[in-house]
Amino acid sequence: MTERIHLSSPHMSGKEQDYIQEAFDLNWIAPLGKNVNEFENSIADYAGTAGASVLTSGTAAIHLALRILEVGKSDKVICSTFTFVASANPIIYQGAEPIFIDSEPETWNMSPVALKRALEEAEKEGELPKAAIIVNLYGQSAKMDELKFICDRYNVPIIEDAAESLGSEYKGQKSGTIGKFGVYSFNGNKIITTSSGGALISNDKAALERSRFLATQSRDKAMHYQHSEIGYNYRMSNILAGIGRAQLEILEERVLQKRMVFENYRQNLENNPGFEFMPELSETKSNRWLTALTIDPLETNVTHLQVIETLGMNNIEARPLWKPLHLQPVFKDKKFYSHSPEESISESLFQKGLCLPSGTNMSWEQQEKIIEIINSLNKTM
Repeated sequence: MTERIHLSSPHMSGKEQDYIQEAFDLNWIAPLGKNVNEFENSIADYAGTAGASVLTSGTAAIHLALRILEVGKSDKVICSTFTFVASANPIIYQGAEPIFIDSEPETWNMSPVALKRALEEAEKEGELPKAAIIVNLYGQSAKMDELKFICDRYNVPIIEDAAESLGSEYKGQKSGTIGKFGVYSFNGNKIITTSSGGALISNDKAALERSRFLATQSRDKAMHYQHSEIGYNYRMSNILAGIGRAQLEILEERVLQKRMVFENYRQNLENNPGFEFMPELSETKSNRWLTALTIDPLETNVTHLQVIETLGMNNIEARPLWKPLHLQPVFKDKKFYSHSPEESISESLFQKGLCLPSGTNMSWEQQEKIIEIINSLNKTM
C-alpha cells in the first residue's frame, strides 16, 4: 500500500516548537498566557480589526457571537445551507431556529436573491431574524456587498463564517472582516492549524471582552469563584496558541501554495468535458483551501462519485461537496429558500461536486498521480 494522500493534512513551519518551548520554560501550560495574548494581537493585526479572541474552535466562536447578539429561544437566525453542520449547530445550542438560504452560481455561497426573499417574508410575518451566518465556502468569499446591503436594510447583524477562508480577500478587505463578527477555524485540516481552535474577530472591543468573559466560565470579578450567568470553557490553551503564532507567520506562503495546487489541477483537468472548477468572483482572492469542482455526468463518461471511489482505491482521499443542511435529517423540518423556484443551486452542486486533495505538503509527484488517475478514468469509462 502506497502512502496515503490526505485531503488537507497539517503542515508545520518548523518554528512552532520554539513558542511551545517558551510556554514550557515559563511553566505556563494552562489556558491563557503570553502565547494567547500574542496570537490574538497577531490575528487582529493581520485582519485589520480592533481585536481577536482565540477559542477552542470556530464553532465556539459562532456560539459566542450568537450569545453576545442575545439570540435565544424561538429566535430566528439566517444561515447558509451549503456548509458544514458546525455553522448551524450553535443556533440550536441557543434554542433558536435556523432559516437556510441557498447558494448562487458565481460563488457557490449565499444567494442574495434568496436572502432578500427570506427577509421580505420575515418582515411581513413580523419576525425578523436576530442574526445572519454567512459562510465563505472553500476559501471563496460570498457576495458580501450585496448580502450586507440586504441585511443592513433589515438591521440584521452578520456573523461572517470565514472558517475555511482565512487568507482570502474581498475587494481589498480580509475575509471575515465585513460583518459584525468574523470567525476563523484552526482545525487540523485548515490552511493553518493549532490542531483544534478558532477565533472570533470584531471591531467591537466591548463585544470581544464579553466573549472572553463568557469563554472563561463567566467568572465574576471577585476574590472567590462567583458566577452570575452561564459561561463556557472555550478559551484556547497557551500551548496551542504557540502553534498558532508560528502558523500565522507563514499564512501567505500557504495561500500561495494552495493556489498553485488549484491551478495545477485546473490546467490539467479542465479540458475534460463536464469538468467545472469553483469560480473566483471578480475583485476577490480565494485561498483555495480545497480544490473543488463539479462533474456533469451528462457531458462526460464519469461521475464525481466514481472519481472519489477510484482515488480511494489508490489510497487517495477525496470527498463530495458539503451536503446542504436543509437536506440533513437533523434539520429536515427547517425553512429553506432556494435561489430560484426552478432550481436549488446547493443541491445541484452536492449532486455533482467533489474536493480533491489540496494539502500544501503534498508533493508534485503526488498531485501528478491524482491528475493521471482522473484523466485515465475519464478516458476508460
